[in-house]
Amino acid sequence: MPQSPLFHDVVRDRHSVRRFLPTPVSDAVIRRVVEDAQHAPSNCNTQPWQVHIVSGGARDTLSQALLAADEAGRWTPDFSFATADFHGIYSERSRAQGAAYYQAIGVSRDAFDERRTASLFNLEFFGAPHVALLFMPAFGDSVRVAGDIGMYAQTFLLSLTAHGLGGIPQTMLGFYAETIRESLGIDPSLKMLFGISFGYPDESSDANSYRIGKAPLEESVTFHWQ
Repeated sequence: MPQSPLFHDVVRDRHSVRRFLPTPVSDAVIRRVVEDAQHAPSNCNTQPWQVHIVSGGARDTLSQALLAADEAGRWTPDFSFATADFHGIYSERSRAQGAAYYQAIGVSRDAFDERRTASLFNLEFFGAPHVALLFMPAFGDSVRVAGDIGMYAQTFLLSLTAHGLGGIPQTMLGFYAETIRESLGIDPSLKMLFGISFGYPDESSDANSYRIGKAPLEESVTFHWQ
């Protein structure tokens, strides 16, 4: 039996993959990943996640629907999001990530058409053969439910890494929540937070050649010893 990777290594090896091989992941491995994720904590053990995993022809049809919705300007997010709302260090980190990605794929700041093409690659799931779409019921202001979904997603992402796979959380997919619900026949009462495209990383791609550093602990953690 192969030795399982250490948690320390899994956490540090996990990164957002932005180019995948077309090779499908076996049903058995996907099932093991979602079984791992099912053990994520949640408020009062509500386990509010409703996860739709889309592959094969359904994945291709959904991608076409998303691209058509974007072309028509049909954005239907269930939750607000705008990078313009970031301020201070949060804005700096966001800009640094974007600059590193576009530099890695050789797209200059003023190459607007190329940047548009790169952005739309989100709606093709970065070439991944699978995408997990994370839906949730709405309770109150939904903040705590969204926190539960975040814990599920992190567990899902770490399990992907432990299985030799890669994934990328995509807020952009949530901008087309109604299109996705219509395409997959999902109950309108379920709200979409984001999606995770996943599969085998294309290690030869420039899109996967860079890493973003994390802030030092002093910027995020305060220790109260007494």
